[in-house]
This record gives sequence, structure tokens and C-alpha cells, in this order.
Amino acid sequence: MSQKTPLKPTKRRSAADQDKIIVAALRDAGRPISAYELIEQVRGSGVTAPPTVYRALQRLIDDGLAHRLESLNAFVACKHPHHTNKAVFAICDDCGTVTEFDSATAIKALQAWAKSAEFQVRSMTLELRGTCKTCVAAR
Repeated sequence: MSQKTPLKPTKRRSAADQDKIIVAALRDAGRPISAYELIEQVRGSGVTAPPTVYRALQRLIDDGLAHRLESLNAFVACKHPHHTNKAVFAICDDCGTVTEFDSATAIKALQAWAKSAEFQVRSMTLELRGTCKTCVAAR
């Protein structure tokens, strides 16, 4: 019979602690980051399982603390937490800069359309793709 090596006990983190680690990593990244890049970034904090990171990201999105950029398949920390589930981003195709901004007019126009179409909006993320002023000036 072979002897089994006892497993080293791991410290279980609460969902709230995991969320704090993930949102801090998103803020520290300073750019859109994929879930797998995020896992690598937080591995040293003991958060290593993809399902754990995805669940934390979903909680952060639901709480208005993070956003998923569909066109980049990446995540960013929210810079305007007052607009839960409604965000507008300008993404530079040249340098990758992402600017989050508030556009009440655009949001209200889309909400009015949804209401008239009896469409129930769960979340709204608008992505403008193009070239930022720094890259335009560098051309």
C-alpha cells in the first residue's frame, strides 16, 4: 500500500472577499482584461478556479462594479458606479484605450424605444469603436 500525502488545507474565501480581490485586480489592470488574464493576476491571492472568477465577475457586474466589453470579450472595473447596468464606452482600435463615460441622452433614447417596443432591458452596454484623439494626432 502506498501512503497518501495529506492535502494541505486551503483557506476558503467568502464570496465578498473574492469579489474584493477581483475588483481590485480589474482596477489595477487599468485596461480591459480577459477572465483568464484575471485568473493569472489573482492566482497569488488564492483565487484560481475559472468558475470562481466568472461567478465573482457576474456578481460585480450585477452590483455595477464591473462591465463586460462584448466586442473585446474582456472586463473592466466601473468608473461610474451610479449607472448600474447601463454603460457607454469609447474603445480605440489603435492603442486599446477604453474610456467609460455617461450619456444620459443615449440611455434615455434607448430606454424609450424599449418601453415602446415592450422590451424589458436587463442591461445596456454601448461600445463606440474608433480612434482616440491621441492616436488621431499621432497620424
